[in-house]
Amino acid sequence: MQNTTPAYAGGTPVRTEKIYYAHQMIDQADIDAVAAVMRSDFLTAGPAIEETEKKLCELTGAKYAVLCANGTAALHIACLAAGIKEGDEVITTPITFAASANCALYCGATPVFADIDPETYQLDPVKVQEKITEKTKAIIPVDFGGQAADIDAFLKLAKEHGLLIIEDASHSIGTKYHGRAVGSLSDMTVFSFHPVKTICGGEGGAVLTDDEDLCKKLRLYRTHGITRDPAMMRHEPHGPWYYEQVALSTNYRITDMQAALIGSQLNKLPAFAARRKEICARYDEEFGKLPAFRVQKETEGSDTVRHLYILRIDPEHFTLSRRELYDALLAEGIVPNVHYLPVYRMPYYEDLGYKVGLCPEAERLYDEMLTLPLYAGMTDQDIEDVICAVTRIGEYYGR
Repeated sequence: MQNTTPAYAGGTPVRTEKIYYAHQMIDQADIDAVAAVMRSDFLTAGPAIEETEKKLCELTGAKYAVLCANGTAALHIACLAAGIKEGDEVITTPITFAASANCALYCGATPVFADIDPETYQLDPVKVQEKITEKTKAIIPVDFGGQAADIDAFLKLAKEHGLLIIEDASHSIGTKYHGRAVGSLSDMTVFSFHPVKTICGGEGGAVLTDDEDLCKKLRLYRTHGITRDPAMMRHEPHGPWYYEQVALSTNYRITDMQAALIGSQLNKLPAFAARRKEICARYDEEFGKLPAFRVQKETEGSDTVRHLYILRIDPEHFTLSRRELYDALLAEGIVPNVHYLPVYRMPYYEDLGYKVGLCPEAERLYDEMLTLPLYAGMTDQDIEDVICAVTRIGEYYGR
């Protein structure tokens, strides 16, 4: 390290070209897969969707996969398939993107927030148990950052109380839990293929399940609540053109172009996963030496492919605030992010009556954390630059 004085304190920046917290990795095979669809007869509702659904099942061990427009759509149709309705309650974590809770609101249900484990940052099963009432219909654990949630504990709670588990695995494709792939563990599992995720589809989502009845409902709710299946119709079909709307939903279809991109990206999942693990191992090794910071502890049994790398300030050993750390990293050419403001602190949720102080551990984490760059396309130099920037800041402003 040539200059140990951070740029924030007047030193020379680690780099002039910025490195962002996430970036998609697209290659010629991906482009060719999309181009092939564009030359075909189907741009949507075609064979690429079914092919990619089959590939998701093969990768995870799930029996059924239903591709849809995005991760938010996937969460919504999962709640609809679960029969969640007005008067029901759905328990989830506040440390997540708002969609993990909004999906309950879309169905007229009430999101109930339980606090997190202070070391793994995952939804705490003990806190969830405290929140279960006769109105509880489902639990939506989130595999925050890519680590598997404590699924065994949630499945036990679900069995005891007659609940469904909708696992929000938007962060965790490729992760295994006690040797089993995420996607095959819960009643329903949701994936997201947003560009910042491990697998990129531009947009796109999926719900995986082993339950045939749930799968039929998911496919129904993906397409307006409309069916061509005579077994689901109220009236005798008038002919091969006939369809019926038997439920209310919206258009959550995905295009074949997106499905082709997702399918091509899935071919690279082992390589993407290995690179992300390699980067995280380097980060853990170096940042674990710095008293100024804490690294996220692993959920027991999780073989993690991380989507997010969370660095947490230890206030007893670091003199800067989270905002000051953010600015200090920007000065070094490193562009971090923050995941997440607790959902119930969003103005919309404040207007619904949720109050600050509901989940103290989640609020404490929000005040102390940053997300560092992590994506498969990072070069070795990128990784070392991030380590250099964090180390010089941690040592200079440590106490």
